Amino acid sequence: MKRLKCIISYDGTHFSGYQVQPNQRTVQGDFEEVLRKMHNSQSVKIHASGRTDAHVHAYGQVIHFDTSLNIPTDRWKKALNSLLPEDICVREVQSVSPDFHARFDAVSKEYRYKIIKSQERDVFQRHHAYHFPYGLDYAAMKEASQYVIGTHDFTSFCSAKTEVEDKIRTIYNIEFFEENDELVFRFIGNGFLYNMVRILVGTLLDVGQGKIKSVEMKKILEAQSREMAGKTAPGHGLYLWQVHYDN
Repeated sequence: MKRLKCIISYDGTHFSGYQVQPNQRTVQGDFEEVLRKMHNSQSVKIHASGRTDAHVHAYGQVIHFDTSLNIPTDRWKKALNSLLPEDICVREVQSVSPDFHARFDAVSKEYRYKIIKSQERDVFQRHHAYHFPYGLDYAAMKEASQYVIGTHDFTSFCSAKTEVEDKIRTIYNIEFFEENDELVFRFIGNGFLYNMVRILVGTLLDVGQGKIKSVEMKKILEAQSREMAGKTAPGHGLYLWQVHYDN
């Protein structure tokens, strides 16, 4: 048996999220079905750096799995991509030590959120960026973002449905920039709670519109109450961009 680490991209438009769900199409389900075919109907489980929700995309999701097949590592990428559906692509495959774990060995993650600022809807990007044609005060948003950088209890910025008890996370950096007529938010942290990035985006958009003052971000954080923060931005604008490991 050998353990393989894969970096994969997927368009989340037609998936009900990453994790396997009964009677739903998922990234894990489609990937494991391909591995099952390759392993003569034997079940092979994959492990990811983390879950993504329905309609959320990934540019650099990381998974690992164990295989008994004697396929050379450099041929796995082509073999997998020849069988995977068009909305999943393997970008890189490498052999790793048997104790490597895609989730538990991750030291930080980068998420990006894309917004289309044009007045007219872009029908070709409607599944890949959030249409938000309103004026924004970038300076106020930047000031507000500084309050949540660092190690904090992010209860105010996670879904009330989360089952995780420890809501302390560290955000290393938040920035936003314009690229190809889009406004892109960039978040880097040691981990993120359920809907955390989408709620942060929704709250920062409220700040940018003047609905929330920049200094109120600190009070929202300290309140540890989901009701204090802004709306949850739609899933289709979110991308798991990159996962970082010690090596």
